[in-house]
Amino acid sequence: MKIAIINGPNLNLLGKREPEVYGSQTFEQYLETLKAQFPQVEFAYYQSNVEGEIVNHLHHVGFDHDGILMNAGAYTHTSVAIRDAVAGIKTPVVEVHISNIYAREEFRHTSLTAAKAVGVICGLGMKGYALGVRFFLEK
Repeated sequence: MKIAIINGPNLNLLGKREPEVYGSQTFEQYLETLKAQFPQVEFAYYQSNVEGEIVNHLHHVGFDHDGILMNAGAYTHTSVAIRDAVAGIKTPVVEVHISNIYAREEFRHTSLTAAKAVGVICGLGMKGYALGVRFFLEK
């Protein structure tokens, strides 16, 4: 099974940025945990702070992977382009958020991408990615 993980803006700062919200672990460290937990999965990881690069990467992996876990960060709430990219690819996308977007600022309560995803996991910390992997494995 091939699962792509796509993280958006500011997620390169995990481990440094607001550890009270996002924890003290980098995503690269957590990815090693995922690989150990799911040795049967081939993971591809991509992170960008640039909207168009995320769109391009969705196009790149969106036809030859079994699943995509996407945390579009702030673009979740603003990007019609990422929403359209998710709608235009074949590979199913699970939207993941480390924090509970509904317990944060009101502008974060709307996800433009969620309607095109097969599901949304939010507020469970980094474990949300593992739950998304389980979903694809059990699908």
